[in-house]
Amino acid sequence: MAVTGKKTLLGKTLPELKQIACELGMPAYTAGQIADWLYKKRVVGIDEMTNLSLDNRNRLKETFTVGSAPPVQHLPSQDGTVKYLFATSGGHFVESVFIPEENRATLCVSSQCGCKMNCLFCMTGKQGFLENLSAQDIMNQIQSVPESPQLTNLVFMGMGEPIDNVEEVLKVLEILTADYGYSWSPKRITVSTVGLLPGLRQVIERSQCHLAVSIHSPFAYQREALMPVEKAYPIAKILELIREYDFSGQRRISFEYILFKNLNDDIRHAKRLVRLLAGIPCRVNLIKYHAIPTVDLESPDILSLQAFRDYLTSKGVTCTIRSSRGEDILAACGMLSTKENRIFASKKQEY
Repeated sequence: MAVTGKKTLLGKTLPELKQIACELGMPAYTAGQIADWLYKKRVVGIDEMTNLSLDNRNRLKETFTVGSAPPVQHLPSQDGTVKYLFATSGGHFVESVFIPEENRATLCVSSQCGCKMNCLFCMTGKQGFLENLSAQDIMNQIQSVPESPQLTNLVFMGMGEPIDNVEEVLKVLEILTADYGYSWSPKRITVSTVGLLPGLRQVIERSQCHLAVSIHSPFAYQREALMPVEKAYPIAKILELIREYDFSGQRRISFEYILFKNLNDDIRHAKRLVRLLAGIPCRVNLIKYHAIPTVDLESPDILSLQAFRDYLTSKGVTCTIRSSRGEDILAACGMLSTKENRIFASKKQEY
């Protein structure tokens, strides 16, 4: 993303735009006009905001740009998935993944460059943490992929832990669902999390979007080995918080469970998981582990996935096996990373 020295408008909420209008001596209603240009018409330049006076446009341009920028590169998968690389305002890079299906068009967006959680099985965690993305960086992923107009769903399951960047993520959720923004139903959006409790409560109370909580093992000792966050935020405490809220209506909570061969894919784990989730109206998404370098874990076979699913289903737990998409381009679950910024390593090498 080009550094201009100017502030950006993209990612600003309506109250923030009103503050900008006030500071620049513009009428308060100008904020609504700017929001309309940003989020409904999706302009890329202030000069396109033609119902603002020329004087007001010039005032804006002195200090601001829109702040949108196209992806630096893209990489298509043989299954139709497309991975995009975006430059961030902090000078780093993040990946987003477009996943087309028969009746859905989903974008998987990043909320951080790298991640602090250091989950054993995740390439993003191996990268380490570089920066929280601004609301502008997140909105730019959504607005600047070529498929943006056809998106039906959005999942915060890309690089980073969304709730570790909760204020910026909540700003984006507001823009996506507010009348002045995209006017999307919250049901089109899912926020994934390992369960950082303070931020989790905020997301539950300040948005109506779906939630997806990562478990990966129903046994605390094993979950901690896979996910160090278990030590600070035990799954038992996470479920205790979730039980304070009503998820029996249209808002859905799901639990993500990556299966590893001969580690957490047997009937003992399935039985424990059923007991752990008792009383919570939810679904469980089973995910095949996607092998990454230097990690001594293996993917389960399809029979293990099916047996695990069938046991949960037999006990009344809604359970699905998530299809792996984009594995050939390192775009599947747990495989996103920009550690080497390899797109710039060689101009001859296609990203």
